[in-house]
Amino acid sequence: MPRPFSPSTPQIRAQQWVARALDALPPAVQIRLSRRPPVQLDGDTLAPEVQLGLALLARRRQPPPETLTPAEARLNRRRLAAVYAGKPTPVGAVADLELDGAVPLRARHYVPAELGGPHPLLVYYHGGGFTYGDLDTHDGVCRILCRHAGAHVLAIDYRLAPEHPFPAAVEDARTALSWAFANAERLGADPRRVGVGGDSAGGNLATVVAQHAARHEGPSPVLQLLIYPATDFTKRRRSRELFGDGFLLTNSEMDWFETNYLGSDRAHAADPRASPLLADDLSGLAPALVVTAAFDPLRDEGEEYAQALREAGTPVTLRRFPGFIHAFTAGAGVSRSARDALIEIAGATRAMFAAAR
Repeated sequence: MPRPFSPSTPQIRAQQWVARALDALPPAVQIRLSRRPPVQLDGDTLAPEVQLGLALLARRRQPPPETLTPAEARLNRRRLAAVYAGKPTPVGAVADLELDGAVPLRARHYVPAELGGPHPLLVYYHGGGFTYGDLDTHDGVCRILCRHAGAHVLAIDYRLAPEHPFPAAVEDARTALSWAFANAERLGADPRRVGVGGDSAGGNLATVVAQHAARHEGPSPVLQLLIYPATDFTKRRRSRELFGDGFLLTNSEMDWFETNYLGSDRAHAADPRASPLLADDLSGLAPALVVTAAFDPLRDEGEEYAQALREAGTPVTLRRFPGFIHAFTAGAGVSRSARDALIEIAGATRAMFAAAR
């Protein structure tokens, strides 16, 4: 079994310092250190700090996640997340919880420091291809969302594949949203303003629970925050062909994720609970903020989902961040541009919550 690690070891702190120092270099120096000319593709230019970061990761020659056991891949991702999380963003309070239900779920509650209230509540599902990711890998993202969106954040540690394949994560996501509605007031949040959000696989789960809530009796979220969401397992789009190799998230890794989550026969790929873009009816859903990245293999399916929501009459705002790759929000602890982008996302979420009054 892989050994556990502490996110605040001298080695991690040293790597954080190096990452911040490289991010502060002039763009021309970053390009030169990457040993490649500027990467220009599909009408966009890769951000110089991202180009350098990708080059340095490639030089480390770490084994691809899909060649490891899930436990080994999870540990490697925790190490990487700890480096790029940087120093914790201060919030009002943080508490670990256990949500009761058929399957008890770990969760983490972030309380905004702002006066007034009650503040809204964002139920957040982490990314990681349904295979890795946890409360610690996304602690930095949740802290920034809490602070700059002025909202309580309830991060959910749903069950992971392949030990718990589809639809275990969906069931956990639905359980967590129901728990949030029932306990929002106890958390000090506004029970009338509960939203859902997530990145990548977590964005997928947020779309699925929003659809389920709109089609069944019970409260529905007032907004969806969908950060580079996976929305369709049945089709490869142009962005996956363009950016499926060399931009962090690879086709091989995505195939591994899909097999872990859906099984080798992919029998569930067309199920709307796995591929929410294939749902028959997208009308009447909560207003959505869909965030994509220019160099992300999932870019096109996220933007196609935004267009499908718009055509169904669901209010949607689409924001594509130029120069960025998949999982850019995870780098907000050391990258100024990634932090600025995540703060912008949080500000838009704040405005959507305010409109929900």
